[in-house]
Amino acid sequence: MRISEFARTAGTTARALRYYEQRGLLSTRRGANGHREYDATDLRLVRQIRSLLEIGFDLEDTRPFVDCLRAGNASGDVCPASIAVYRRKIAELDECIDRLRAIRDKLDAQLINVTEGKPCREHPCQQRKTRSSS
Repeated sequence: MRISEFARTAGTTARALRYYEQRGLLSTRRGANGHREYDATDLRLVRQIRSLLEIGFDLEDTRPFVDCLRAGNASGDVCPASIAVYRRKIAELDECIDRLRAIRDKLDAQLINVTEGKPCREHPCQQRKTRSSS
């Protein structure tokens, strides 16, 4: 299968495939005519890479999953290195969620401080807007 046809089948671009090859995630064979040749194994690898990129992994994070598939496993996420990446990504998300919660708590506190604990529609600034628009 030629690169443009394979890219379409895999749901990506020829440029992305060349980049994956350059980064060592995809090893393609060349035909007698010099064109890259792809098979079902390559399709599984690219689909694994694409699915991980879609959930926020960076390209280097996909390497253990690709290696796991290349080792003959039915899934790229059953190897210890892949599981370690999942755990690390979950820990990163937990840290991000904690930071966002802290920011939200600060915003809530600021809002309460500004409105003196009153709902906004009862706050003097809202009453002025209501009077001036009447």
